[in-house]
Amino acid sequence: MAEIVLKDIVKRFGDLTAVNNLSLNIKDKEFLVLLGPSGCGKTTTLRCISGLETPDEGKILIDGEDVTIKRASRRDIAFVFQLYALYPQLTAYGNIAFPLLTQRTDKKKIKEEVNKVAEILKIKHILNKKPKELSGGDMQRVALGRAIVRRPKAFLLDEPIGTLDAKFREEMRTELKKLHVDIGATTVYVTHDQVEAMSMGDSIAIMNLGVLQQVGTPYEIYTNPKNLFVANFIGSPGMNFINCKPERDSSGRLVLRLLSIGTHIQISDEIQKIILDKKEEEKELALGVRPEDMILSMKKEENYIETKVFVVERTGSYNIVNIKLGSDIVRVRTLPTVALKVRETVYIGIDMKRISIFNKKDGNSIM
Repeated sequence: MAEIVLKDIVKRFGDLTAVNNLSLNIKDKEFLVLLGPSGCGKTTTLRCISGLETPDEGKILIDGEDVTIKRASRRDIAFVFQLYALYPQLTAYGNIAFPLLTQRTDKKKIKEEVNKVAEILKIKHILNKKPKELSGGDMQRVALGRAIVRRPKAFLLDEPIGTLDAKFREEMRTELKKLHVDIGATTVYVTHDQVEAMSMGDSIAIMNLGVLQQVGTPYEIYTNPKNLFVANFIGSPGMNFINCKPERDSSGRLVLRLLSIGTHIQISDEIQKIILDKKEEEKELALGVRPEDMILSMKKEENYIETKVFVVERTGSYNIVNIKLGSDIVRVRTLPTVALKVRETVYIGIDMKRISIFNKKDGNSIM
């Protein structure tokens, strides 16, 4: 398998810059997820890696070789599309064997390789069926089999399970990750689904409007987002943002004033130092906190805020309680056994060890 390196990639379509100065290093045997909303440039990036698009600027290296202007057929990669693109006149066996047939591989070797792949994907029982006789999940497996049988340097997957129903997507996520581990492939996977990205990726590259926002492990991106876009995009629901401003209290200690309600909350010495070192004192900031890091209590405690329940969303395994803080609405994740009524008085605390703070002007984290 191979390392894939993108250096300062730019791809334009007329006046639209689909990918803007993107640099990315995908390690050998890594499962990297390109994540972002529709139109962010992730599929264009994947097509540039594959050779289906040629970048206007920058370089692409696969296994140390510059392939920027090489045709797709000469890059030794396999591309699996969201729509399976199977040959309707061929059986599942014929579709999987097709890449080997074009390479004029010996028939005995073809049979051996197809059966090996079919065993991995658990589709030996459908090898004699044509695409019209197969379910969506089976067609996806056949498309994957066609890619795997070539043993390429890298696999490029463009939302390969996006058309499947929710239950089957969960099963296919597990199978795709296990398949990646079993064959030891370098894999680049495109999706707009952050749950898919978090559950599958060794690392995640988040894009927006053609620009790479952050690269890191799922844990790094979730706990230490680089900017407001990443913080809001990752998580279900996303991070809460409360407009605030650092101020000095009567003792001279730095605190945060929540602008929507005028309440002050205490912050640790470490966060005070960060604000002072970054010269963020007196600037308007956004306090970011995940729903699970907000604490809901029925009694007043130190550094807790009195408020009322706005809406309760019950999901079965947990509740999301929407709380209104002046003009801000924040979400608190609770156990499903927590029974609250709309407009009921509650007290909200924040786990200050797990907060993020962002500069409102440029959107970047100061942490």
